[in-house]
Amino acid sequence: MPEGNLSRNRRQRLTKNGKVIISREPLHLQVAEQLRQMIVTGELTPEEKIRFGDLSETLGVSLTPLREALKVLATEQLVDLTPNRGARVAPLTVAETEDLFEVMAELEALGARLSCQRMSDDQLQEIEDLHSEMQDHFRSGEKDGYFACNREIHDKIVIFAENPILVYSRKQLSVRAERVRYFSVAKGTRRDEAMQDHEELMAALRARDCDAAYTVWHSHLVRSGRETCEVLREVEERFRAQKQTAR
Repeated sequence: MPEGNLSRNRRQRLTKNGKVIISREPLHLQVAEQLRQMIVTGELTPEEKIRFGDLSETLGVSLTPLREALKVLATEQLVDLTPNRGARVAPLTVAETEDLFEVMAELEALGARLSCQRMSDDQLQEIEDLHSEMQDHFRSGEKDGYFACNREIHDKIVIFAENPILVYSRKQLSVRAERVRYFSVAKGTRRDEAMQDHEELMAALRARDCDAAYTVWHSHLVRSGRETCEVLREVEERFRAQKQTAR
């Protein structure tokens, strides 16, 4: 099976002259990124059994890079690998999500405080532009565009803190956080409140009020985690009811 088909299943990156940028990443890491996005966006659903043959055909790659990619995702706790039983997409649970957002709230709030102190005016303008674009997606109800801008704002707030240890620590958890955030956004939970949090963050950054930036961003992450857990509880209760009905 030709390995080159993978690039056609991914958004192509282009130079300013419109030429395709060829990835130099090992193939299994390219496959891992594609699978990672399929899990984050729910194309591969929680606890879904991974069918190697079908997925290999969908991505246009052989089984070897696919297996290596799944090992990468297992270390990120996005996939459960069981000897002699194959692989499944890791479940989304309330308990894990609560634990995850306790940590993410502290890390990202620290990022907001430090980036408020350290970011340049040009970097602030980058976030301003993303914020404006996210507002447009919010008003038009474009969930994918809204989520993409939201994710990039969260990323840049940490990156502009200019603390490599913070960036590394947050990166270890960010994909799992993206997954539950996307799940919450897809269910349409209280994005109006989230937008208000973003407005307050922008006001704090413009004023270089670092304490306010920390406080609003910490509250934003705590609320996001709580609302996501509410959605997950509803799903878990519905799943349990279906199982009882099936007996």
